[in-house]
Amino acid sequence: MADEAGVQRVDVGFTGGQVLSLRLTREAYDGLRQALSSDRSERWHGLRAHDSEVSVDLAQVVYVRFDTDDQRVGF
Repeated sequence: MADEAGVQRVDVGFTGGQVLSLRLTREAYDGLRQALSSDRSERWHGLRAHDSEVSVDLAQVVYVRFDTDDQRVGF
């Protein structure tokens, strides 16, 4: 779901089954992916979402889903 500011929906799944849905720019998403790909010595990663700032415990992240499809209403 991209809007005019280039913001996409990203779901971050955590150990235990919780999911955090955020609206991130591609740059913020890439920063999260890079932090997850590192050795994770820095346990916390700050994200600037479209409407908030979030700190994510990288040790608890089990998946990240980047929504690439446009949302449609109806059939």
